[in-house]
Amino acid sequence: MASRSPATAWPGEDKRKPSKSLPNWALRAPLSAWLQQEGTAAAGLRVLDVGCGEKPYLPYFSGVREYVGLDLADNPHADLHGVVERIPADDASFDLVICLQVLEHVDDPARAISELHRVLKPGGRLLLATHGAAVYHGMRGAYPDYWRWTHTGLERVVAENGSWSSIDVVPGAGTAACLGSLVATYLDLVFARLHIRRAGGVAISLLNRTCAALDARSANLREPVPGSLFLNFHVTATR
Repeated sequence: MASRSPATAWPGEDKRKPSKSLPNWALRAPLSAWLQQEGTAAAGLRVLDVGCGEKPYLPYFSGVREYVGLDLADNPHADLHGVVERIPADDASFDLVICLQVLEHVDDPARAISELHRVLKPGGRLLLATHGAAVYHGMRGAYPDYWRWTHTGLERVVAENGSWSSIDVVPGAGTAACLGSLVATYLDLVFARLHIRRAGGVAISLLNRTCAALDARSANLREPVPGSLFLNFHVTATR
């Protein structure tokens, strides 16, 4: 049974309620809203969170039958240990599989998708999020950063590695938000070097608000059209 601790008492509140002063607010805020909505609809399901970290979105899934976290052996929050290409779980054993910001780090994305499909029950759903455009964020010796995706490439790799009844790939936020987040990443470094991070937070918040407003005003900035650029994609696939 998933923990029923209030969201404010559970780790990862900065991911569930990200501040607009964060450079990656345009990734975290849409992701949180998406998962909150999905969690409400997941009552009674058995859920696998692949690459669970500290399980920041667990409070959204308080009504599920069981919430199982999978991560590497050094994660004390995980219930299972392993990698996404070799999930230590039986075939068709979960109703819902979540895999967030993991696909860019795996050695073999095709094999990873195949495994996510394998552990889903017929009719079960995969919720996957991964980067479109983002700065390199690998760490030496651990968690390498390999891949970036277009919406068409992501749809293809999912479609070719499982028998899915439906696949939906949507941008998490628009092109202006993506550009704003990339600029904010480097502004944050400059403000930190100048020891004026508080002022920097105000500037980044203004940048994020402005970019979100621009996206809201233009369908061409929100849709995957030639010339678009997206920070993150949300994938919903049904087995």
